[in-house]
Amino acid sequence: MSAKRVLVTGGAGFIGSAVVRHLLADSEAEVLNLDALTYAANLLSLQDIADDPRYQFRRADICDAEAMQAAFADFRPDCVLHLAAESHVDRSLTGPQAFVQTNVVGTAVLLDAARNYWEQLPESEQQSFRFLHVSTDEVFGSLGDEGAFTPTTPYDPSSPYSASKAGSDHLVRAWGRSFGLPTLITNCSNNYGPRQFPEKLIPLMILNGLEGIELPVYGKGDNVRDWLYVDDHARAIWQVACGGKVGETYLVGGGAERDNLTVVKTLCALLDELAPSADIGPREGLIRFVTDRPGHDFRYAIDASATTESLGWTPQESFESGLRQTVQWYLDHQEWVEAVRTGSYRNWMEKNYAWR
Repeated sequence: MSAKRVLVTGGAGFIGSAVVRHLLADSEAEVLNLDALTYAANLLSLQDIADDPRYQFRRADICDAEAMQAAFADFRPDCVLHLAAESHVDRSLTGPQAFVQTNVVGTAVLLDAARNYWEQLPESEQQSFRFLHVSTDEVFGSLGDEGAFTPTTPYDPSSPYSASKAGSDHLVRAWGRSFGLPTLITNCSNNYGPRQFPEKLIPLMILNGLEGIELPVYGKGDNVRDWLYVDDHARAIWQVACGGKVGETYLVGGGAERDNLTVVKTLCALLDELAPSADIGPREGLIRFVTDRPGHDFRYAIDASATTESLGWTPQESFESGLRQTVQWYLDHQEWVEAVRTGSYRNWMEKNYAWR
């Protein structure tokens, strides 16, 4: 597929903005970014490309059927990259209905809009159209000490977040099988990198460590995740959209398993090296173990060999190189950090984008 017009949902989020930047830097695609601008969306992350003539932004909620139909009719995409989602496990435990609404209902609304648009295309354009749904490895549940997730691993979600993503995965497959919509799915491991909202482990530890406040670690810190640098993920998404086989699932992992305590200690060492503070002292002294969250999956690991073999994708960043770049980015972009910390990024977006 040689897609030229790409509709990205959730393109102001952490992963979505990385995808948008990648498309504009490394392809010739025209991009429409659809985002509802909920709390974790941040158009400051796209400020460098906001005036690119190949880029458009439209504020819209994927649950709004009329808005979705209008976006398809106006932009006429060749490809949809669906990343819009509520994505934080802890928030799903205190407010699960928002996750069901966005991740399940919103995906169904978007699929219907895509199907209605796709069915009106000429046959040649129908054949080249793609709908790629970006999902998570959390739909597969928890692993023990051994093994890794594969595309055929049974679903066993543990949290309202992962259950809602599992539901959206099933809907995408159903629209493909029932209606013939050319769909693909990717399931990724834990992403990290610059511009991540500081509710997630790595940016939270970086920002807390810089301020010299406690670094909370769930349980004993022995839960294991496979870490994936966000720019490597963005490349994988586009490679799957361009070269993946319709109806298939592609797993995307960084091959970088680390337990949470190791991640936090590595961050402490990087902060001590790159931003030493006599007042704070060694950051490891800030680590505090807190009560584990309910249903906390023990271990995730992805076997991405099938994706590598079929598409040639491999991560370019090691965990060490990616983490160093991430810490340095936060150190070099204090204006972005402060805008997120204070919430002023919300006011900036309302002022600059509410009319669009």
